[in-house]
Amino acid sequence: MPSIGSHHSARAATEEWLTPPAIIAALGPFDLDPCAPMPRPWRTARAHYYRPIDGLTAPWRGRIWLNPPYSAGIIGRWLARMAAHNHGTALIFARTETQPFFRHVWEACTALLFLEGRLHFHFPDGTRAKANGGAPSVLCAYGREDADRLAS
Repeated sequence: MPSIGSHHSARAATEEWLTPPAIIAALGPFDLDPCAPMPRPWRTARAHYYRPIDGLTAPWRGRIWLNPPYSAGIIGRWLARMAAHNHGTALIFARTETQPFFRHVWEACTALLFLEGRLHFHFPDGTRAKANGGAPSVLCAYGREDADRLAS
């Protein structure tokens, strides 16, 4: 039996799930989204990296919005990059027991905001997914500016 909101599972056909626009509106503006889908119906930052640009290796400048691919094999690399940059906000599942969460969130971020309920992400065409994300989400602020935005 498939799980509710299994779109971020290993069985998912895509890893391109858009952040609900209300989150971006509440926390923005951001300077760069290094792993943006294309096409996308709304902007998440002033600039976007999308395939074939590798946002993990391309230069990061300014305040970053990060809703990374959630695969176990890659999310740690994105969070490590965000921790090193230390200026922005990441949206991830609240998998607090995982190695990437311990190394790059608990030990590195400035503030956390655990979201109530489970988010409904959007498809790249802007359509809201019928099922929720399948797990609780957390906003991870890196740097004082982003911590202050989470607090407000």
